[in-house]
Amino acid sequence: MTKRLFRQEHPILSGCLLLGLLMVVFWGGITFFVGSLMHRPAKGALLHHEAIGVIELTGVIISADETIAQLTEFREQKNIRAIVLRIDSPGGAVGASQEIYEEIKRTNAVKPVVASMGSVAASGGLYAALGAGKIVANPGTLTGSMGVILKFANLEELFHKIGYKSEVVKSGHLKDIGSPSRPLTAEEREMLQAMIDDVHGQFIRAVAESRKLPEETVRAMADGRVFSGAQAKSLKLIDQFGNLNDAVLLAAQLAGLDTKTMPDLVYPEKGEFSLLSLLAGETGQSLLNKTRWQTPALAYEWAVSPL
Repeated sequence: MTKRLFRQEHPILSGCLLLGLLMVVFWGGITFFVGSLMHRPAKGALLHHEAIGVIELTGVIISADETIAQLTEFREQKNIRAIVLRIDSPGGAVGASQEIYEEIKRTNAVKPVVASMGSVAASGGLYAALGAGKIVANPGTLTGSMGVILKFANLEELFHKIGYKSEVVKSGHLKDIGSPSRPLTAEEREMLQAMIDDVHGQFIRAVAESRKLPEETVRAMADGRVFSGAQAKSLKLIDQFGNLNDAVLLAAQLAGLDTKTMPDLVYPEKGEFSLLSLLAGETGQSLLNKTRWQTPALAYEWAVSPL
Protein backbone atom coordinates (compact mmCIF):
# COMPACT_ATOMS: atom_id res chain seq x y z
CA MET A 1 0.00 0.00 0.00
CA THR A 2 2.81 2.39 0.97
CA LYS A 3 4.78 1.59 -2.20
CA ARG A 4 1.70 2.19 -4.35
CA LEU A 5 1.08 5.57 -2.70
CA PHE A 6 4.73 6.54 -3.22
CA ARG A 7 4.52 5.70 -6.93
CA GLN A 8 1.31 7.69 -7.27
CA GLU A 9 2.63 10.73 -5.42
CA HIS A 10 6.14 10.66 -7.01
CA PRO A 11 5.73 9.18 -10.49
CA ILE A 12 8.85 10.84 -11.95
CA LEU A 13 11.09 9.84 -9.06
CA SER A 14 9.72 6.32 -9.13
CA GLY A 15 10.39 6.10 -12.86
CA CYS A 16 13.97 7.31 -12.39
CA LEU A 17 14.60 4.77 -9.65
CA LEU A 18 13.19 1.98 -11.82
CA LEU A 19 15.25 3.13 -14.79
CA GLY A 20 18.38 3.22 -12.64
CA LEU A 21 17.72 -0.31 -11.41
CA LEU A 22 17.23 -1.55 -14.95
CA MET A 23 20.49 0.11 -16.03
CA VAL A 24 22.39 -1.53 -13.19
CA VAL A 25 20.99 -4.92 -14.16
CA PHE A 26 21.70 -4.25 -17.85
CA TRP A 27 25.29 -3.12 -17.34
CA GLY A 28 25.90 -5.94 -14.91
CA GLY A 29 24.81 -8.42 -17.56
CA ILE A 30 26.95 -6.73 -20.20
CA THR A 31 29.95 -6.72 -17.87
CA PHE A 32 29.55 -10.43 -17.14
CA PHE A 33 29.05 -11.32 -20.81
CA VAL A 34 31.92 -9.25 -22.19
CA GLY A 35 34.15 -10.31 -19.33
CA SER A 36 33.52 -13.94 -20.10
CA LEU A 37 34.55 -13.28 -23.69
CA MET A 38 37.56 -11.09 -23.05
CA HIS A 39 39.06 -12.75 -20.00
CA ARG A 40 41.35 -15.40 -21.35
CA PRO A 41 42.79 -17.62 -18.66
CA ALA A 42 46.33 -18.73 -19.21
CA LYS A 43 46.12 -21.72 -21.50
CA GLY A 44 47.96 -24.49 -19.78
CA ALA A 45 48.59 -22.33 -16.71
CA LEU A 46 47.68 -25.21 -14.44
CA LEU A 47 49.93 -27.64 -16.26
CA HIS A 48 52.94 -28.94 -14.42
CA HIS A 49 54.54 -30.59 -17.43
CA GLU A 50 56.72 -28.88 -20.00
CA ALA A 51 55.21 -26.14 -22.13
CA ILE A 52 56.02 -23.08 -24.25
CA GLY A 53 55.20 -19.61 -22.97
CA VAL A 54 53.73 -17.09 -25.40
CA ILE A 55 53.99 -13.35 -24.74
CA GLU A 56 52.27 -10.82 -27.01
CA LEU A 57 53.80 -7.43 -27.79
CA THR A 58 51.19 -5.50 -29.74
CA GLY A 59 50.45 -1.89 -30.60
CA VAL A 60 52.58 1.16 -29.92
CA ILE A 61 55.22 0.45 -27.27
CA ILE A 62 54.73 2.97 -24.46
CA SER A 63 55.83 1.06 -21.36
CA ALA A 64 57.95 -2.03 -20.84
CA ASP A 65 56.63 -2.91 -17.37
CA GLU A 66 54.02 -5.52 -18.34
CA THR A 67 56.25 -7.30 -20.85
CA ILE A 68 59.18 -7.38 -18.43
CA ALA A 69 56.95 -8.84 -15.70
CA GLN A 70 55.70 -11.54 -18.07
CA LEU A 71 59.23 -12.41 -19.21
CA THR A 72 60.40 -12.62 -15.62
CA GLU A 73 57.49 -14.86 -14.64
CA PHE A 74 58.04 -17.30 -17.50
CA ARG A 75 61.81 -17.25 -17.02
CA GLU A 76 61.38 -18.42 -13.43
CA GLN A 77 58.77 -21.12 -14.15
CA LYS A 78 60.61 -24.40 -14.57
CA ASN A 79 57.87 -26.03 -16.65
CA ILE A 80 58.12 -23.21 -19.22
CA ARG A 81 60.95 -24.55 -21.34
CA ALA A 82 61.02 -21.80 -23.98
CA ILE A 83 59.26 -18.55 -24.82
CA VAL A 84 57.78 -17.16 -28.02
CA LEU A 85 57.45 -13.39 -28.22
CA ARG A 86 54.64 -12.61 -30.68
CA ILE A 87 55.24 -9.10 -32.05
CA ASP A 88 52.73 -7.00 -33.95
CA SER A 89 53.94 -3.46 -33.37
CA PRO A 90 55.19 -0.42 -35.31
CA GLY A 91 57.53 0.32 -32.41
CA GLY A 92 57.31 3.12 -29.89
CA ALA A 93 59.26 4.84 -27.16
CA VAL A 94 63.02 4.34 -27.32
CA GLY A 95 63.49 3.66 -23.61
CA ALA A 96 60.69 1.10 -23.42
CA SER A 97 61.89 -0.70 -26.56
CA GLN A 98 65.41 -0.91 -25.16
CA GLU A 99 64.17 -2.19 -21.80
CA ILE A 100 62.23 -5.00 -23.48
CA TYR A 101 65.22 -5.85 -25.68
CA GLU A 102 67.52 -6.15 -22.66
CA GLU A 103 65.03 -8.30 -20.73
CA ILE A 104 64.60 -10.62 -23.71
CA LYS A 105 68.40 -10.98 -23.93
CA ARG A 106 68.54 -11.78 -20.22
CA THR A 107 65.79 -14.38 -20.62
CA ASN A 108 67.33 -15.93 -23.72
CA ALA A 109 70.49 -16.59 -21.71
CA VAL A 110 68.39 -18.79 -19.39
CA LYS A 111 66.00 -20.47 -21.83
CA PRO A 112 65.35 -20.12 -25.59
CA VAL A 113 63.35 -17.11 -26.77
CA VAL A 114 62.01 -16.97 -30.33
CA ALA A 115 60.56 -13.77 -31.78
CA SER A 116 57.56 -14.31 -34.04
CA MET A 117 56.76 -11.29 -36.23
CA GLY A 118 53.15 -10.81 -37.26
CA SER A 119 51.88 -8.22 -39.74
CA VAL A 120 54.20 -5.44 -38.53
CA ALA A 121 57.34 -5.59 -36.41
CA ALA A 122 59.06 -2.36 -37.30
CA SER A 123 61.49 -0.01 -35.59
CA GLY A 124 61.07 -0.60 -31.83
CA GLY A 125 59.27 -3.85 -32.64
CA LEU A 126 62.36 -5.00 -34.52
CA TYR A 127 64.59 -3.69 -31.74
CA ALA A 128 62.77 -5.82 -29.18
CA ALA A 129 63.04 -8.89 -31.42
CA LEU A 130 66.82 -8.50 -31.55
CA GLY A 131 67.06 -9.83 -27.99
CA ALA A 132 65.68 -13.22 -29.04
CA GLY A 133 67.84 -16.14 -30.05
CA LYS A 134 65.92 -16.61 -33.31
CA ILE A 135 63.57 -14.38 -35.33
CA VAL A 136 60.75 -15.81 -37.45
CA ALA A 137 58.66 -13.72 -39.85
CA ASN A 138 56.34 -14.10 -42.81
CA PRO A 139 57.53 -13.09 -46.29
CA GLY A 140 54.98 -10.26 -46.20
CA THR A 141 55.73 -9.02 -42.69
CA LEU A 142 56.61 -5.32 -42.57
CA THR A 143 59.78 -4.75 -40.59
CA GLY A 144 62.88 -2.59 -40.63
CA SER A 145 62.32 1.18 -40.20
CA MET A 146 65.59 1.37 -38.28
CA GLY A 147 65.62 4.99 -37.22
CA VAL A 148 64.70 7.53 -34.57
CA ILE A 149 62.04 10.20 -34.77
CA LEU A 150 61.18 13.17 -32.58
CA LYS A 151 58.25 15.37 -33.51
CA PHE A 152 57.00 18.73 -32.31
CA ALA A 153 53.84 20.58 -33.21
CA ASN A 154 54.40 24.16 -34.41
CA LEU A 155 51.16 26.03 -33.69
CA GLU A 156 52.62 29.51 -34.00
CA GLU A 157 50.33 30.64 -36.84
CA LEU A 158 47.25 29.16 -35.17
CA PHE A 159 48.07 30.91 -31.89
CA HIS A 160 48.52 34.17 -33.79
CA LYS A 161 45.08 33.83 -35.41
CA ILE A 162 43.27 33.16 -32.13
CA GLY A 163 45.23 35.77 -30.19
CA TYR A 164 47.05 33.33 -27.91
CA LYS A 165 50.45 34.37 -26.60
CA SER A 166 52.79 32.26 -24.51
CA GLU A 167 54.91 33.82 -21.77
CA VAL A 168 57.89 31.72 -20.64
CA VAL A 169 60.26 32.14 -17.70
CA LYS A 170 63.16 29.70 -17.92
CA SER A 171 66.47 28.92 -16.26
CA GLY A 172 68.36 28.27 -19.49
CA HIS A 173 67.94 29.32 -23.10
CA LEU A 174 67.33 25.71 -24.21
CA LYS A 175 64.79 24.86 -21.50
CA ASP A 176 61.69 25.30 -23.69
CA ILE A 177 62.90 23.37 -26.72
CA GLY A 178 59.94 22.21 -28.77
CA SER A 179 57.58 24.95 -27.62
CA PRO A 180 54.52 24.89 -29.92
CA SER A 181 54.40 28.68 -29.91
CA ARG A 182 57.59 29.14 -31.96
CA PRO A 183 59.83 27.32 -34.45
CA LEU A 184 63.03 25.58 -33.44
CA THR A 185 66.17 27.69 -33.54
CA ALA A 186 69.20 26.53 -35.51
CA GLU A 187 71.03 25.77 -32.25
CA GLU A 188 68.11 23.71 -30.91
CA ARG A 189 67.79 21.75 -34.13
CA GLU A 190 71.52 20.98 -34.14
CA MET A 191 71.45 19.83 -30.53
CA LEU A 192 68.42 17.58 -31.08
CA GLN A 193 69.93 16.12 -34.26
CA ALA A 194 73.10 15.20 -32.36
CA MET A 195 71.00 13.42 -29.70
CA ILE A 196 68.96 11.57 -32.33
CA ASP A 197 72.14 10.51 -34.16
CA ASP A 198 73.48 9.09 -30.90
CA VAL A 199 70.30 7.07 -30.23
CA HIS A 200 70.26 5.97 -33.87
CA GLY A 201 73.78 4.65 -33.38
CA GLN A 202 72.56 2.61 -30.42
CA PHE A 203 69.99 0.95 -32.71
CA ILE A 204 72.62 0.22 -35.35
CA ARG A 205 74.99 -1.34 -32.82
CA ALA A 206 72.20 -3.50 -31.39
CA VAL A 207 71.34 -4.81 -34.86
CA ALA A 208 75.00 -5.44 -35.69
CA GLU A 209 75.60 -7.31 -32.43
CA SER A 210 72.43 -9.39 -32.53
CA ARG A 211 72.51 -10.31 -36.21
CA LYS A 212 76.33 -10.57 -36.37
CA LEU A 213 76.60 -8.00 -39.14
CA PRO A 214 79.21 -5.29 -39.73
CA GLU A 215 78.08 -1.89 -38.45
CA GLU A 216 78.77 -0.40 -41.88
CA THR A 217 76.36 -2.88 -43.46
CA VAL A 218 73.63 -2.08 -40.93
CA ARG A 219 74.17 1.68 -41.22
CA ALA A 220 73.67 1.51 -44.99
CA MET A 221 70.14 0.11 -44.53
CA ALA A 222 69.26 2.00 -41.34
CA ASP A 223 67.81 5.06 -43.03
CA GLY A 224 64.25 4.49 -41.87
CA ARG A 225 63.14 2.38 -44.83
CA VAL A 226 60.82 -0.57 -44.25
CA PHE A 227 61.41 -4.09 -45.57
CA SER A 228 59.20 -7.03 -46.36
CA GLY A 229 59.95 -10.22 -44.50
CA ALA A 230 61.49 -11.63 -47.67
CA GLN A 231 63.80 -8.64 -47.99
CA ALA A 232 64.65 -8.82 -44.29
CA LYS A 233 65.70 -12.46 -44.67
CA SER A 234 68.00 -11.65 -47.58
CA LEU A 235 69.52 -8.90 -45.42
CA LYS A 236 69.93 -11.39 -42.54
CA LEU A 237 67.63 -9.44 -40.24
CA ILE A 238 65.50 -12.54 -39.61
CA ASP A 239 66.37 -16.25 -39.48
CA GLN A 240 63.51 -18.01 -41.23
CA PHE A 241 59.99 -17.73 -42.57
CA GLY A 242 57.05 -19.02 -40.59
CA ASN A 243 53.93 -18.24 -38.63
CA LEU A 244 53.27 -18.45 -34.90
CA ASN A 245 53.08 -22.26 -34.96
CA ASP A 246 56.41 -22.46 -36.75
CA ALA A 247 57.93 -20.20 -34.09
CA VAL A 248 56.48 -22.41 -31.35
CA LEU A 249 57.93 -25.55 -32.93
CA LEU A 250 61.31 -23.85 -33.32
CA ALA A 251 61.25 -22.82 -29.66
CA ALA A 252 60.36 -26.39 -28.67
CA GLN A 253 63.22 -27.74 -30.78
CA LEU A 254 65.70 -25.32 -29.19
CA ALA A 255 64.44 -26.42 -25.76
CA GLY A 256 64.91 -30.08 -26.62
CA LEU A 257 61.19 -30.92 -26.60
CA ASP A 258 59.41 -33.40 -28.84
CA THR A 259 58.23 -31.54 -31.97
CA LYS A 260 56.15 -34.34 -33.49
CA THR A 261 53.09 -32.69 -31.94
CA MET A 262 52.39 -29.11 -30.97
CA PRO A 263 53.51 -28.44 -27.39
CA ASP A 264 51.19 -26.98 -24.79
CA LEU A 265 51.12 -23.18 -24.78
CA VAL A 266 50.93 -20.96 -21.74
CA TYR A 267 49.82 -17.33 -21.98
CA PRO A 268 50.20 -14.79 -19.17
CA GLU A 269 47.07 -14.46 -17.11
CA LYS A 270 44.90 -11.49 -17.92
CA GLY A 271 43.80 -9.09 -15.21
CA GLU A 272 40.31 -9.28 -13.77
CA PHE A 273 37.65 -7.73 -16.01
CA SER A 274 35.41 -4.94 -14.77
CA LEU A 275 32.99 -2.43 -16.27
CA LEU A 276 35.39 0.36 -15.32
CA SER A 277 38.26 -1.32 -17.15
CA LEU A 278 36.02 -1.71 -20.21
CA LEU A 279 35.14 1.98 -20.23
CA ALA A 280 38.74 2.99 -19.55
CA GLY A 281 40.10 0.67 -22.20
CA GLU A 282 42.21 -1.35 -19.79
CA THR A 283 41.04 -4.76 -21.02
CA GLY A 284 43.43 -4.76 -23.92
CA GLN A 285 45.71 -1.80 -24.22
CA SER A 286 45.09 1.23 -22.06
CA LEU A 287 43.74 4.39 -23.63
CA LEU A 288 47.26 5.75 -23.43
CA ASN A 289 48.56 2.87 -25.52
CA LYS A 290 45.86 3.40 -28.12
CA THR A 291 46.78 7.03 -28.65
CA ARG A 292 50.03 8.87 -29.09
CA TRP A 293 51.75 10.12 -25.94
CA GLN A 294 51.13 13.80 -25.45
CA THR A 295 54.67 15.01 -24.71
CA PRO A 296 57.52 14.84 -27.26
CA ALA A 297 59.45 11.60 -26.93
CA LEU A 298 62.25 9.88 -28.79
CA ALA A 299 60.71 7.02 -30.70
CA TYR A 300 61.88 3.93 -32.49
CA GLU A 301 58.63 3.95 -34.42
CA TRP A 302 57.43 3.60 -37.98
CA ALA A 303 55.29 6.74 -37.81
CA VAL A 304 53.34 8.02 -40.78
CA SER A 305 50.78 10.20 -38.96
CA PRO A 306 51.03 14.00 -39.38
CA LEU A 307 51.24 14.61 -35.64
